[in-house]
Amino acid sequence: MQFLTISRRRTTEFPPEAFTPDLMAREGQRVRQLYASGILRQIWRRADTPGASILWEAATESEVQAALASLPIYQAGMLEIQALIPLEPYPGFTA
Repeated sequence: MQFLTISRRRTTEFPPEAFTPDLMAREGQRVRQLYASGILRQIWRRADTPGASILWEAATESEVQAALASLPIYQAGMLEIQALIPLEPYPGFTA
């Protein structure tokens, strides 16, 4: 099953210098690990605000939540998950 998450960095609570190069490097490393494992399928940076939209492939929503909880920025309380949406196939292509 696929899921879509929309997140934003908590920039009103944390100044830009809180997003240190070390933290961002660890975040990138963890994202690459999740991508290599197959749970994280695609990721985009948001153009409207600092954050990301991620397409996940997982059997359950709890697997996605566990993957999100493994992100260093999330662990630091610096990432807000604005939406976690389960997706279903579009039926218009099955005719």
